Amino acid sequence: MEDRAKIHVEAGAGGDGCMSFRREAHVPRGGPDGGDGGRGGDVVLVCDDSLRDLRGFRRRAHYRAGRGGHGEGALRHGAHGAALTLTVPPGTEARGVGAEDLGGRRWELVANGQRARIARGGSGGRGNKRFATATRQAPRFAERGLPGEQGWIELQLKLLADVGLVGMPNAGKSSLLSRLTRATPKVASYPFTTLTPALGVLEDETSRRQVVVADIPGLIEGASEGVGLGHDFLAHVERTRLLVHVLDVAPAPSAAEGADPVANHAAIERELARYDPRLARLSRVLALSKVDLLPPAQVAAVQREWQRRLGPDVPVLATSSATGAGVRELGQLLLALVPAAPPTELGASARSAHEAESRHDSVQLAEHIVFTPTGAGRGFKVERAGPGAFAVSGRGVERLLARYDLDNADALAYVEERLRRIGVIGALEQAGFVPGDELQIAGIPFELDPRAP
Repeated sequence: MEDRAKIHVEAGAGGDGCMSFRREAHVPRGGPDGGDGGRGGDVVLVCDDSLRDLRGFRRRAHYRAGRGGHGEGALRHGAHGAALTLTVPPGTEARGVGAEDLGGRRWELVANGQRARIARGGSGGRGNKRFATATRQAPRFAERGLPGEQGWIELQLKLLADVGLVGMPNAGKSSLLSRLTRATPKVASYPFTTLTPALGVLEDETSRRQVVVADIPGLIEGASEGVGLGHDFLAHVERTRLLVHVLDVAPAPSAAEGADPVANHAAIERELARYDPRLARLSRVLALSKVDLLPPAQVAAVQREWQRRLGPDVPVLATSSATGAGVRELGQLLLALVPAAPPTELGASARSAHEAESRHDSVQLAEHIVFTPTGAGRGFKVERAGPGAFAVSGRGVERLLARYDLDNADALAYVEERLRRIGVIGALEQAGFVPGDELQIAGIPFELDPRAP
């Protein structure tokens, strides 16, 4: 089962605007008629409940959406770029990594058909028709399209199971799952048989309601800190609604577990609580496994002792996968304890809109991403780079300069006008800039006279 993948996504770049003028017979001095460039395509994740793992991303790591078409004369606008749709199974978390555009963003897809736009296509450039004014009737410049967002995305599949079976390695979880459901996990007598989670479906014969049960690979001491494959394993129990702690009542000593059931039980509960406090608050069922190895009288005594130890809120059942003892009772108990409706936090997420941002403790979906401006209320920063030298930086001015051909005199005049309007030139004057000083804006050398109109 492939439950992790790392891919690089790149949204489409916007098309360039067109600089064009009408050229028709008997129409002297035709005005500007350059069309706009099309918007670049987005990269979208779509949840598809027919998928079960992330195997489809194993052979390919780079994905790119279509770029927008360029504008043309006669006010013909470029076509929008084709969006790239990537399908993932329910329970997939996507996280942007690195310092590129997507770094720090997170999305979760938990319901079939849910969509998350993980990379936004670049906007198209405006044609010269857009810049025509009463005082600029023949603009001889147009905008360039902007590149789309890009970056590395880590995908992780977290199982959407109702019930999670947890316990020490070789506690009998896989055997119990095969008895409870129709799942056929690999079963053997050595520790760490299960290296990937296995799913089974428990069905109520009367109501036909189904409950998904996950056999979570065995945990060891220190799993919450990443010992062994702890983080990979524990990630799969984050969304379960009920935990069945499978405890071997007569474990054989090994490198992975001790011979004391009480110590084994405490170790598992401790690792779950350390990984995520929410797991410590989930409802529990204790399934004593392999009771066929003990005399019936001793089994009854052990069951009473554990019931006394855990209290009335934690049902304790004695089970044996070899003989089937207690398995039917456990299945009926799970069907009774798992509510028919999904939990509030998950149900609300599934009914929410398309784009998703998530937190670790709940799933929160949103239709947009809020970008917080940097600096003291403006999107640029003026710094003194040395004696008689200044530098202006900031995403806003970088995008502004990327839009235009600065070798074009008309375009350069328009850029200077915009810099004055957004306050860059005023900020330079306050910092002590005078004509003749060196100036770099977004890394590009500029010759600027603040006194020019």
